[in-house]
Amino acid sequence: MSLKLYFHPLASFCWKVLIALYENDTSFEPHVVDLANETSSAEFKKIWPIGKFPVLRDDTRDVTVPESSIIIEYLSQHYPGRSQLVPTDVDLARQTRLRDRFYDLYVHEPMQKIVGDRLRPPGKNDPHGVEQARAQLQTAYGMIDREMGAKTWAMRDAFSMADCAAAPALYYANLVMPFDGTHQNAAAYLGRLMERPSFARTVKEAQPYFGLFPQSRRI
Repeated sequence: MSLKLYFHPLASFCWKVLIALYENDTSFEPHVVDLANETSSAEFKKIWPIGKFPVLRDDTRDVTVPESSIIIEYLSQHYPGRSQLVPTDVDLARQTRLRDRFYDLYVHEPMQKIVGDRLRPPGKNDPHGVEQARAQLQTAYGMIDREMGAKTWAMRDAFSMADCAAAPALYYANLVMPFDGTHQNAAAYLGRLMERPSFARTVKEAQPYFGLFPQSRRI
C-alpha cells in the first residue's frame, strides 16, 4: 500500500488526519506509534527524527509528510476524493487555512496546555500558564459561537480541512473546559461533527485508549 500513517489513536492532531482520510475513503496502512516503547519510538524516529506524529509516508512518490495541516493539503492535492477539503478557489482556500490555524492555535494548543499540566510531576505545575490557556479558550469559544450561529460547517455548507481541525480541538476542549452549557452554537457545531461518519469512526477507534486521558470530565 502506498500510504502509511504513523500516529497514535488518542492523539488529537492525529484525529485531524484520520478524519480527512476517512472522509474520502483514502486507503492507507496504519502504524500505531508508542513513544514509551523504545523499539517503536526508534523505528518511528527513523522516519521522522523530530519524533512527533502524525506523519504520512507515501512510498509511491517517495515522500515523507509531517504535520497535520500539511498532510491534509498533500492528500487533497495528490489523493483527492468526494470531499474537497481544501478549495481550489484561492480566496476560499486562504479562508479555510485561516480557520484551520484558528482551531489549531487558539483551541487545540490551549487545550493541550491544560491537559499537559495535569501530567506534570507534583510541584512542577504551571497555574499561571493554565489560567492563560483557559482565558484564551474562553475567548475562542465566544468567537466560534458567534460565527457558527448561521453556518453548518466552518466554511458554511462544505465540509473542509477547517472542520477536520475543529473536531478534535472542540471535542477535547469540551472535556477540559466544558462549553456545551454556555455556548449553544459551538455545542451544536460539535454535535454535527460528532455525527459525521468520518469523525464518529475516529472517536470509536480511540475508545480503547480513553483511559489514558487524564482526569477527563466525560468521554
